[in-house]
Amino acid sequence: MSGLLRGRAPCASRCTFARNAGDTVERDINVLGAVVTRLIDDEWRRWIAENLLLDAAPETVHAVLVQHGFEHDHAICEIDSTLRSPYFRAGSRLRNRLRKREWMLSVYGDLNRMRAGADSIERCARLPRDAFYEQFYFQNRPVIITGMFDSWPARERWNFDYFRARCGDAVVEVQFGRDADADYEINQPALKHTMRFRDYVDLVEQSGVTNDFYMTANNASRNRGALAALWADAPPIREYLDASAVDAGFFWFGPAGTKTPFHHDLTNNVMAQVVGRKRVLLVPFTDTVHMYNHLHCYSLIDGGAIDVKHFPSVRQTRMIECTLEPGELLFLPIGWWHYVEALDASVTMTYTNFLERNDFGQTYSTFQEL
Repeated sequence: MSGLLRGRAPCASRCTFARNAGDTVERDINVLGAVVTRLIDDEWRRWIAENLLLDAAPETVHAVLVQHGFEHDHAICEIDSTLRSPYFRAGSRLRNRLRKREWMLSVYGDLNRMRAGADSIERCARLPRDAFYEQFYFQNRPVIITGMFDSWPARERWNFDYFRARCGDAVVEVQFGRDADADYEINQPALKHTMRFRDYVDLVEQSGVTNDFYMTANNASRNRGALAALWADAPPIREYLDASAVDAGFFWFGPAGTKTPFHHDLTNNVMAQVVGRKRVLLVPFTDTVHMYNHLHCYSLIDGGAIDVKHFPSVRQTRMIECTLEPGELLFLPIGWWHYVEALDASVTMTYTNFLERNDFGQTYSTFQEL
């Protein structure tokens, strides 16, 4: 990672007059001839330390400081002071412990790559419960399963006319304005909008390919009650799921072109594709170090246009692509990165109420500290 800097350089600090010869400063001459100075503040020091810990060369860090106007010799002193700091050395020890864990994950990932068929998602017809849990759930492996909800009334009934007739007057919540916000998934609470379900159905039916509006799991709190008349059409898949769980399913409905950006979930999930097709990209959790995980469970990588120039490490991931057809279940193991794009107007039900333990996210407390 030498020479690659992480994060944006801090904004310029305000200028002050020099206070003493020991200050790390930027010198300039203003129109009155006074010496103006600028401190390297704690935000710059954090940036310096973080990039040195990530193996950016001191010369590279120094070049960036000079580029931002800091005086040559004082930038050298600041970098040297960082490298000699006992706090930095303590951080280096913790970094090395993390690197050992990353190495162990990489070995696990390499071993999985050696397995026959590792570059595709296995498809199984009516996979028995024990085989599902032993071969996939407990082993953190995705699988596509067919034949598990062929008897759902939803497979025959769910279409635009049925939705309007069954729940048309219900007031539902939808995300709008996604095209205008590059961080639409992160900022989804600000994009919530309510409308009659029939009006939303009309919009989906009449629209072309777009990601501007989408009804997702993030809208479930209101929509579970509003669309309650639909749930009998999608009864529990008892082979894998706990039928006694209350409010278990999540309803996704939108036009072709809707996207869910690269992220990983904090639970195991299963997607039941009811209407339309979806393209899915998956990356194993063992490749997290290459996914530019900048915030919580999100990635900077755009699954719709992967930019290897700006994100070169993504080349080292094992990226698996599949198309989920109507009537198919996709098991998404916890921690696996996934990007989802609708190829048609689509309806998907997702579930997390498995018969086995699925509460692993309760011990994840550092999501705001990446």
